[in-house]
Amino acid sequence: MERRQLEYFVAIVEHGGFTHAARALRVAQPSLSRAIGKLERELGVALFHRVGRNAVLSNAGEFMADRARQVLRDLDALRAAAQAVGEGVVGRVDVAATSSSTLEPVISTIAELREHHPGLTVGTWSALSAAEVVAMVLRGRCEAGVCGSAERPAGRGLVAHHLRDEQFLLVAPPGTQLGTGGTVTPEDLRGMSFVITQPATAVRARFDRLAATVGDLRIAAEVGDRSVVLPMVLRGIGSGLMPDGWHDLAVRAGAEVYRFDPPEKLPQWLVHRGGPLTAAAQAFIDTTLSQAKRARRPHAS
Repeated sequence: MERRQLEYFVAIVEHGGFTHAARALRVAQPSLSRAIGKLERELGVALFHRVGRNAVLSNAGEFMADRARQVLRDLDALRAAAQAVGEGVVGRVDVAATSSSTLEPVISTIAELREHHPGLTVGTWSALSAAEVVAMVLRGRCEAGVCGSAERPAGRGLVAHHLRDEQFLLVAPPGTQLGTGGTVTPEDLRGMSFVITQPATAVRARFDRLAATVGDLRIAAEVGDRSVVLPMVLRGIGSGLMPDGWHDLAVRAGAEVYRFDPPEKLPQWLVHRGGPLTAAAQAFIDTTLSQAKRARRPHAS
């Protein structure tokens, strides 16, 4: 069994078929098919069912997919460990994160890593929910993840570190006057229109809870891509609920930003699989935890 065969197998799984995988890998499809055929003969099982022009994972293929990703991770960890002896931390770590967690703390972590470990590359994978972040980590697509979740993320072999409590903000169109002293209460929202994300996100769950408590909150637009919420708010379509990672961007864009009284909070977590990690993944995790620890220290007077 060769590394190349495992890389081809994982690419077919992640790209949804031989044609797309061959295009992504920039190899001829017949070469890809021959490599997988050889792997299947060596294993003695079919990894895919060929249905017309499509390839569907067999039971054996389903069983092998996560393990193949982990083998590739272990090989990367071995190579990175050897390189780190003479060159410092090098390599790549893939991180799954929801949009607010990408803004904070992932961007801050990348900036610090860039300064101290210039040979390290961080790849970010977008996720809509904490459940999707956890799934990406457990399946081996990413080595680490950052997300907001009311409950501690759990899964077989998953390690979760509490980073901080995010605060939800009300982001309103320019010129909107609400509340007092830059804060609003849930009652201040009565009668307002909102741009919201689709179900299964932490922000949508918080909106639904507020709507049930306050009543008379209208949905002006429901979006699948949360990156369009702020532009819609700026156009006056409605207000939005956003985690505090969006604060600086929203203010610079010209939106009115308010905090809630009492605060609307959501725990933020760093997750990864237990067991050996690549040097790059360990550096990402250590840096993120170190930043969170520094942020929790009381500021000197």
